[in-house]
Amino acid sequence: MDKQRLIPLIVATALFMENMDSTVIATSLPAIAADIGTSPLTLKLAITSYLLSLAVFIPASGWTADRFGARMVFSIAIGVFMIGSIGCALSQNVTHFVIARILQGMGGAMMTPVGRLVLLRSIDKSSLVNAMTWVTVPALVGPVIGPPLGGFITTYFSWHWIFLINIPIGLLGIFMAMKYIDPIKSEDPERFDLYGLVLAGIGLAGIAFGLSVAGLNLLPWPIVAGLVAIGTISMTLYVMHAKRTGSPVLDFSLLRLSTMRASIIGGFLFRLGIGALPFLLPLLMQEGFGLTPFQSGLVTFASAVGAMGMKTLAARIIRAFGFRYMMTINAVISAVFLAACALFTMTTPLLLIFIILVVGGFFRSLQFTAINTVAYAEVEPAQMSRATTLVSVNQQLAISAGVAVGAFSVESTMLYQHVTELSAGVFPPAFLVVAIISAASAYFFWQMPDDAGHEISGRKVVEISSRKGAEKAATKKAASEGTEDARDQRLG
Repeated sequence: MDKQRLIPLIVATALFMENMDSTVIATSLPAIAADIGTSPLTLKLAITSYLLSLAVFIPASGWTADRFGARMVFSIAIGVFMIGSIGCALSQNVTHFVIARILQGMGGAMMTPVGRLVLLRSIDKSSLVNAMTWVTVPALVGPVIGPPLGGFITTYFSWHWIFLINIPIGLLGIFMAMKYIDPIKSEDPERFDLYGLVLAGIGLAGIAFGLSVAGLNLLPWPIVAGLVAIGTISMTLYVMHAKRTGSPVLDFSLLRLSTMRASIIGGFLFRLGIGALPFLLPLLMQEGFGLTPFQSGLVTFASAVGAMGMKTLAARIIRAFGFRYMMTINAVISAVFLAACALFTMTTPLLLIFIILVVGGFFRSLQFTAINTVAYAEVEPAQMSRATTLVSVNQQLAISAGVAVGAFSVESTMLYQHVTELSAGVFPPAFLVVAIISAASAYFFWQMPDDAGHEISGRKVVEISSRKGAEKAATKKAASEGTEDARDQRLG
């Protein structure tokens, strides 16, 4: 297998391990809590501590990869994630478990952006769309396959295997990375912006942690609002600082690039809506329709089936229509399928739900592939590490915001309907709200130039071929008309 396919698979395997692990724990919380002598509500700290660690350490990933080499940092990140996984499996109390989850978060914070950087530095731009489809699928499949897999392992084996299963995957990932990824690193690494990292870390941790806790109902709303406010103030101070430094950990000057701006702003809105789906759908299936966690997981797995079906077609679709038109139209189509979840009731056939989720998963996966690829269309090689860091931070915040908006919408509906128990009737408004937010992303994709990303989509080649074909036909027609004119003159 050539490197153009092998490297995306290596990166995708590591990202799948991280994405699955961050969701597989959700269905296993009661069993883990009972085993280590605490309550499931307290153990939810394990989820939020992971997100907190992720938010704090992602900004340092770009500089670390430039300084020590992307291959080395990527391999070490997998190793740190594995050590955290072993720590989780061996935990005897909630303190041990939270510390182990923070360690996992440190590894995960480096794995995602540095893995993407490895891809961008190893793959030709013309092959980037195909490569990104491999990296996009784990991000979609992981959160969907996680809950049913967690339920299955916990029910028929032991919750410890949820974490121990990462060890063989991680060892294989490190071996493949060291063998097949070239040791590329920056010849002239920039000065490390420690002050900027502290400000950005506090800012991102406050915002991401606050929004995540809001979705989990762990803390009162005033405290949640305080966390988000502190995070927002810190990020504002960081933005002011970034304008005065030559090597910011989060480089917002990249937003001057039209494709990066569309990917960050439009991508945030799209991901916010779609990020709420893995939170809302299992709740609807379990609390609203009375399905078991395992049954619910099997139904929602349909989204993953659609995502995998897209993998072979993404490059052809983007090449045929171009990024701008495809992303604008597809954002609306994806939002429509998201809104369709508001129509699910107790009497809706499971087959129909499955079909809607499969088709919706296809369009969502196509959009994620395009968003993740077009972001780097105008980025210079020297700025690539900063770009991957910015994109990863944006994704993390969007997912956290999606859970918070979904939870807030459900709670607002319960207040409006004067009910205290979750039921199927409180979910439709939440699906409609997140669908409208996702659809709004189409405006930012439409703002891109017509030829956005043509170099990486292959669209330019299609247009040149079409133009040459048209010119050839016109020349042939002119020659034919010239022959007919000459014949007419002779006849005359």
